[in-house]
Amino acid sequence: MKFKTNQLKHTALYAILFQFIINVDSLLAQEAVQEIANSVFRMDRINALVFVLIFSASILVFTKWAREGKSLFLRKIPGLDAIEEAVGRATEMGRPVLFVPGIAELDEIETIAGISILGRVAKITAQYDTPLHVPVRYPLVMAAGQEVVEQAYIEVGKKDSYDPDTVQYVAGEQFAYTATVNGYMMRERPATNIYMGAFFAESLLLAETGNAAGSIQIAGTARPEQLPFFIAACDYTLMGEELYAASAYLSHEPVMLGGLKGQDFVKVLLIVCIILGVLLTSFGYGEFFKSLFTAV
Repeated sequence: MKFKTNQLKHTALYAILFQFIINVDSLLAQEAVQEIANSVFRMDRINALVFVLIFSASILVFTKWAREGKSLFLRKIPGLDAIEEAVGRATEMGRPVLFVPGIAELDEIETIAGISILGRVAKITAQYDTPLHVPVRYPLVMAAGQEVVEQAYIEVGKKDSYDPDTVQYVAGEQFAYTATVNGYMMRERPATNIYMGAFFAESLLLAETGNAAGSIQIAGTARPEQLPFFIAACDYTLMGEELYAASAYLSHEPVMLGGLKGQDFVKVLLIVCIILGVLLTSFGYGEFFKSLFTAV
């Protein structure tokens, strides 16, 4: 009888322990599922998802329209429209074109934009058989510039006219580079100077020397602190995002145009939202509207 009592006690203990383990496993499983759900989708960031969807959809729609040949309005940028005229002037005078793609490394977006514009300029100089000189500060920029210029000459059927020394590494130090470029301006007297990229303290030195040499000068940079110097000493200046829009403006490629117009569309939506938010807040009804744009 005593043996049966002990057996029943052990059986009950095992049952209680087994049920406890099942409950713990169930609780841990529920917590794991909830954690996975939270990590996959967070409802407090639904506004970011909506913004990404609107931005992506606008770019895809405008790209599709560009590929279908629909006319997409682009504001005139006088500095870019003047590039062909400036290269033509250099051709008539029998003097070279100087292109400076900034003094930053290739990982800077301004340098990439400058190299992209260089490709368009190289096509024009190849068509007109105009000498082109591109001094650079970094080896990677030189390699990218040589590739872009060579491709431009190939596309216009002037591969034999391409000179590998068109793009040259001149100096790795900022003011040594500036002195080299300024010396070239005063010796060779290029008819056209084009500055496109990231510039710093050397901007005024370059622009003033080119102005003194009597060159037509077209500049573009996204550095607001350098813009006054270029505006004062150059004939045309691309300011801020005009530098980044130059590739789409010059090439009219559907993908680039779609990206540019999609960004412009989203900017218009944001401006409308800002104005609407100011009006609602002014009249005391802006709390809900502001919560739509709150990032957690």
